Amino acid sequence: MTVEKPAAGVRTYGGLNILRHLASLGAHPAAVAYSMTTLGAGMINSIFSFYYVKLFINKYKISEGAFHQSQVVYMVWNAVNDPLFGYLQDNSHVPCFSQRRLSILYGAPFYAIYAPGDWMSGVHLMVALCAFDGMLTFVLLAQCALFAEISGHHQSRLRLIKYNQVASLIGSSSVLFCGLLSQNMDDFPSFQGFTVLVAVLACGCMIYTGLHSKSRFDTKGSAPGSNYQGSGQSTLSFSLVFMVAFCNNFTMIFAEHLIPPNVLPSLAKSFMYGAGFICPQLVVLSSQSLLHGLGYYKIILLTFYVEAGMAAVMLVLGPHHYYILAFFLTANMVLVQAAFSLFNLPLADIIDSDLQRHKRSSPLSSMVFGTNALFTKPAQSLAPMLVVSILNQFGYENLKDAGRDANPSDLEALHTTMFYLVCVVPMCVAALQVSAWKPFSIRNSHTVDTMYIDG
Repeated sequence: MTVEKPAAGVRTYGGLNILRHLASLGAHPAAVAYSMTTLGAGMINSIFSFYYVKLFINKYKISEGAFHQSQVVYMVWNAVNDPLFGYLQDNSHVPCFSQRRLSILYGAPFYAIYAPGDWMSGVHLMVALCAFDGMLTFVLLAQCALFAEISGHHQSRLRLIKYNQVASLIGSSSVLFCGLLSQNMDDFPSFQGFTVLVAVLACGCMIYTGLHSKSRFDTKGSAPGSNYQGSGQSTLSFSLVFMVAFCNNFTMIFAEHLIPPNVLPSLAKSFMYGAGFICPQLVVLSSQSLLHGLGYYKIILLTFYVEAGMAAVMLVLGPHHYYILAFFLTANMVLVQAAFSLFNLPLADIIDSDLQRHKRSSPLSSMVFGTNALFTKPAQSLAPMLVVSILNQFGYENLKDAGRDANPSDLEALHTTMFYLVCVVPMCVAALQVSAWKPFSIRNSHTVDTMYIDG
C-alpha cells in the first residue's frame, strides 16, 4: 500500500512513521485520519444531544419560555452559520479556512473546550447551544468536504464510510459509559467529570485529522462563481435531522415514563440507550456488501419503509407491551441514525455533478453541505420545541418529578400523549421521507468507477 506524503505545511511530529505503521497493519492511513474527527465528534455529540434537554429541564429547572427562547436563537444561528462557514471555506484564501485539515486542526480545541456550568439556565442554554454548534459547524463542515474531496471513486467513499462507522461506533459508546458511570445522570459530579475527559480525548482525535488528512484540492484555487443553488433534497434532509433530534433528545424521557422500572431497571435502560447509539454503526458496517451491490438509494428507501411499518405495528399493539416498546424505541433510533449516516453519499454525488456541470477548478464541497444545513439545521431546534410544548400541554413540567404523588389520571393522559408521539411522529415523517426520496435522480453511482478524475 502506498502511503501518501503529508499535505504541504504539515508538521508531522513523527506522523509519517505513524502512517507507515498504519499501512503495515493493513489500515488505510487517509481513511484513519479522516475518521478520527468522527471519533472525537461522536464522543462529544452523542453525550451532548442525548443529555442536554434532560439536563436543562430536569436539573437546571429551565422554564418553558426560556427553553423556547434559547432554541429560537439557536435555530437562527444554526441555520446561518453553515452557509457562512461554507462560503468562507470554499472561497477564502486564508489557509485556516481554505484548507480542510487546518480548519479541523485549529477548530478542534474550541469545539471541545466548552464545559457546562450551573448559572442563569436560560442564558446558559443559549450560549451552550450556539457556542457548541458554531465550532461543530466549522470543524464538521471541513470534514464533510474532505469526504467528497479525498477521492472521487465510489468504492473509496464506501471505505471512508466503513472507517467512519467504526469510529462512530467507538465514539457513540460514550453514552453507554456515561450512563453507567453517572447512573443516568443521577450522580452529577461523575457526569461532569466524564464529560471533561471526553472533551480532552475528542480534541486529540480531531487534531490528528488536522495533522494527517489531505484533500486533492488543497493546492488549487478557490472555486469561481460560487452559485450553488441547493440540492433539491431539503425536505428529506430536514426530516432526517428532525428525527435524529427527536430520538436523541426524547428516547430517554419516553422510556423512563412509559416503561416501569420493575420491568426495565436503570442498568438495562443504560444498555438500551447505549445500543441506540452503537447499533446504527453496526448496521451500516454489515450493509457494506448491499451498498456495493444495490447502492445507497435503495437501502435508504428501504429504511424509511421499515421505520413506518414498525411505528404502525407498535401503534396497533398499544403501550403495555413494554419489552416490544423498548425494542421499538431502540430500533427506531438505530434506523434513523443509520439512514442519516449514509446521507453523505448522495451529497457527495451532488458535489461531483455540480463540479462537472459548471466546470469548476475545485468543488463547492463546503457550500453544498452548508447550504443543505441552512434548510435542515432548524430541525434540531424545532424537534425539542414542538415536543416540549406538546408534553407541557399535558402537564409534563409539573409531573416529571412528581412520581407516586402525581394524580393518576393526569399521569395517564401524559403517558398516552407520549406513546402517540413515539408512534405517530416516526410514521408520518417516514411517509414524508419516502415521497421526498423517490424523485432523487442520482441512483447508480455505485455502478460507476469514478465520478471525476482524481488529481
